[in-house]
Amino acid sequence: MPQEKDGLRSVATVTASVPTLEGAGFLVNRALPNAAHRSLDPFLLLDQMGPNDLAPGDASGFPDHPHRGFETVTYMLEGRFEHKDSRGHKGQLGPGDVQWMTAGAGVVHSEMPEETFKREGGRINGLQLWVNLPKRDKMITPRYQEIPSDEIPTVRSEDGQVTIRVIAGEVDGRRAAVETRTPIIYHHYV
Repeated sequence: MPQEKDGLRSVATVTASVPTLEGAGFLVNRALPNAAHRSLDPFLLLDQMGPNDLAPGDASGFPDHPHRGFETVTYMLEGRFEHKDSRGHKGQLGPGDVQWMTAGAGVVHSEMPEETFKREGGRINGLQLWVNLPKRDKMITPRYQEIPSDEIPTVRSEDGQVTIRVIAGEVDGRRAAVETRTPIIYHHYV
């Protein structure tokens, strides 16, 4: 159990991620689930895509595959990906961008390195979180939200040393630009 001191909690446990090949041979580091945490509903899966330095032509990705009954949240830190799905949604993700896809009743989608990035290579790094939808939302119409980096609200700490990027939830009255089906707090402290 985490210990509290002066209102701050300490880290309870640290677990190692598991290197896993996904899609077309893309290496991810899977933090959830793991041996210590098999079920943390509503969180189904948490992968870090990288950091990987890719040579020109070496970038792989996640070709067409189905999703249903959950949401995927992709937060790019470095590199560029393209998203396309069977409902006609498409977009690009670059550093600091967020893609929030609600699969609901189901979509077939792909996430692949952007063509210039694939051709030239570079560093890829990002996070993907899978969020289980509540039973009442399992069959809703799929939805795609793409939030560019410059539209993600930020908050600075009083001392100016920390910037908080509000991916989901709220900080000091600043609400995230994304709409979630499940109340989630997802903040990036920089």
